[in-house]
Amino acid sequence: MAAGALAASLLSGGGAATASPFPEPRASALPSPPGGRHVKVLVFHASATEESPTVDAGIEAVESIGLTGPQDQRFKTVATDDASVFTDDKRLGTFNAVVFLTGGGDVLDPEQEAGLEAYLKAGGGFLGIHDAARTEPYSDWFTGLIGARPAKTSPTTVQRATVEIPDRGHPATKSLPLEWKRPDKWFNWASNPTGTVHTVAKVRESSYRPGAGANGVDHPVSWCRDYSGGRSFYTGMGGTVESFAETDFRDHLRGALQWTTRLSRADCKATIDANYSAVRVTRPNHPGQQDQIGEPHGLVVAPDGRVLYIGRGGGTNEAPVVTDWNDPDIGKGLGQIHVYDPATKKVTLAGALTVFGNKGGGDELVKVEEGLLGIELDPAFESNGWVYLHYTPHSGLDRDKQVAERRVSRFMLDRATNKLDLTSEKVLLKWPVQVHSCCHAGGGMAWDSKGNLYIATGDNNSSGFSDGYSGNNPQPSYKGLSFADARRTAGNTHNLNGKILRIHPEPDGTYTLPEGNLFTGKEQDEGGGKTRGEIYVMGVRNPARISVDKKTDILYAGWVGPDAGAPSTTWGPAKYDTFAAITKAGNHGWPFCMGNKQPYRDRNLPDPTKPLGWYDCDAPKNESPNNDGLVNLPPVTGNTIWYSPQGGAPDFPRNAAGVPSYKNEEATYLLPWLKGGGQATMDGPVYRYDAAKAGAGAWPEYWDGKWFVGDFYDADNPRHAVLTDPKTVGKGGLPVTAESLKKIIPVGQGGIRNLMDWKFAPDGSLYVLDYGRGFFTSDSQSALWRVTYTGGAATPAAKDLARKAAQ
Repeated sequence: MAAGALAASLLSGGGAATASPFPEPRASALPSPPGGRHVKVLVFHASATEESPTVDAGIEAVESIGLTGPQDQRFKTVATDDASVFTDDKRLGTFNAVVFLTGGGDVLDPEQEAGLEAYLKAGGGFLGIHDAARTEPYSDWFTGLIGARPAKTSPTTVQRATVEIPDRGHPATKSLPLEWKRPDKWFNWASNPTGTVHTVAKVRESSYRPGAGANGVDHPVSWCRDYSGGRSFYTGMGGTVESFAETDFRDHLRGALQWTTRLSRADCKATIDANYSAVRVTRPNHPGQQDQIGEPHGLVVAPDGRVLYIGRGGGTNEAPVVTDWNDPDIGKGLGQIHVYDPATKKVTLAGALTVFGNKGGGDELVKVEEGLLGIELDPAFESNGWVYLHYTPHSGLDRDKQVAERRVSRFMLDRATNKLDLTSEKVLLKWPVQVHSCCHAGGGMAWDSKGNLYIATGDNNSSGFSDGYSGNNPQPSYKGLSFADARRTAGNTHNLNGKILRIHPEPDGTYTLPEGNLFTGKEQDEGGGKTRGEIYVMGVRNPARISVDKKTDILYAGWVGPDAGAPSTTWGPAKYDTFAAITKAGNHGWPFCMGNKQPYRDRNLPDPTKPLGWYDCDAPKNESPNNDGLVNLPPVTGNTIWYSPQGGAPDFPRNAAGVPSYKNEEATYLLPWLKGGGQATMDGPVYRYDAAKAGAGAWPEYWDGKWFVGDFYDADNPRHAVLTDPKTVGKGGLPVTAESLKKIIPVGQGGIRNLMDWKFAPDGSLYVLDYGRGFFTSDSQSALWRVTYTGGAATPAAKDLARKAAQ
């Protein structure tokens, strides 16, 4: 087989047919397609077992596709069941793509298979449909060409199922609905091809009965990849005659043929694991120092690519722990700001704040979550050098009452030296936090496109005293200040803890309140002011990370749930870690409701161990003795993602009053790709591809618009890119589909085990902070990583398009 001659013929767009030693294949009786070079598609439909009844329907569909649509996308179809076509390189080279509409078994002898291989190597295109995956069962090369083989236990009946479409850019899927409901025969795969192929469509197993050979939550059904020098696209759909009459399925095939024939370019590399590289860019600290990295707690990337990352305040393991509240150094730590410059690959310690954040404060006297909590850069950072820090200064500590001050301040960074001017501080906002009992400080910050700054604050509440369910025990206090009742904080309209605040910083270091926050600050109840106008979202527990999609101004947030390992018919849901896409001001429930408006049980004095009535998520009341805000609260908004140790998005049957059963055996898991355990949400960004700024390691456009959600722990917890439905986003609508990132952003030993923060740089690369392997300190595994894409551009190259006008 002359591969060079094949390549020349393919790239010339075909030519006059040469004399052939085999019978003339069946040719379409329809007229030749107009417009530019002659593009031809060969439909091969032989079968060693039986010819599928779908063959004639499939041939007619491909012929029709080739003769409809824009003229520059049309082609001529030739169909045959004569395999000797693959040994005539001159004739085979006149076809831009080969479609296998075959049944099972061996249909090619070794020489014919070698001809097909040479055809791909010369730049040819291949489209396999449904039963093509059963063809050439003993050929490793053909297995690679298809991508996967059907499992022996695949269901044989036609079933209606939901197909998820994660790829919104490929010509085979860009016109399809996000959730495509259709009947077909659905193969299970003997070996899941995810990670070695680029999946453009998945079938949702919960929508049909996949049987004993089910692949699970990740069940690809259509995929593509550049293979053996050419392009291969396979779809497991098309198992029925009726499939080929569907408009959407024909559009799917049309797009696949546009790419395989070289009429269009497409990225079929974006989700292949080997096309990503994760590299640790910081070195371990020198012994006893935190010169390279502090206790990792947040990062931000400057417009010029420099990465500023913060250490919360935990000291080195060698540092003594002060446990005496009479000691002036109780809880004293250093919150460091480091700068990594990718141009020099060097780290500079920009400065350090003296914070209340070291071990010795808080309950158990070994942990504290206050300290340096968040960092953001001013939208005009390139000209003014302003850096915003969210932190708890040690200087404001009241050791007698065990109360500290939290603040958001603006500082100046010298962009030439990477040094922070600590004397330049402008305090924008400050409020009290109890530090008698740990935890939940929050800390994330983010800007929207209008110059509003969002500030995430934790509920400043103890993890104990409520059996791991709603943090609503009013009884414990220290010198009159409750530390176990989140109705004092997250559920209180007059308290800034357990909230996402929204302010508009002004040049003089003050701030104004934008319109559209949850309260004006002037609401009255029983004759007094009962709200704070800075509140945008109330009812969050511990939002360590938030982000804003600048294209849509949607706010994304994640917060950690309580500790109960299972639901309780007495107290309510288990621990739900939560992600929410937020489109307007609202109440997200804690400590009254969680998940999709699942209520907790009220408790109150004189005996908080006895349950009272269930909270009403549509009209919650804060009747805590520790509440100094409104009693009647805004209705609860359902959240986008919630997960428990048992699984993702647990839901239960509800009684006439709308109260879930909370019986494990009755639970339905609406997001089966998720499972918790040890869990701590780490909200990530929505990726936006910018061709003008994209660098050599930029993540491809495929990921544009996808929301990155992760968890501090690697295990079974989320590390996914999810796609939401614009029609339901912000209204508690579930994500449409999710893709695991665990092999792209590696987990486990030698990987990123404890994800603390992640942000995309302007050049399209991803930076990730790995917390390390201990708690409340930095260690040898604490690190900043950079994850880049190495897969290259879309294919075919523009110069190799069958018609140069096509793009």
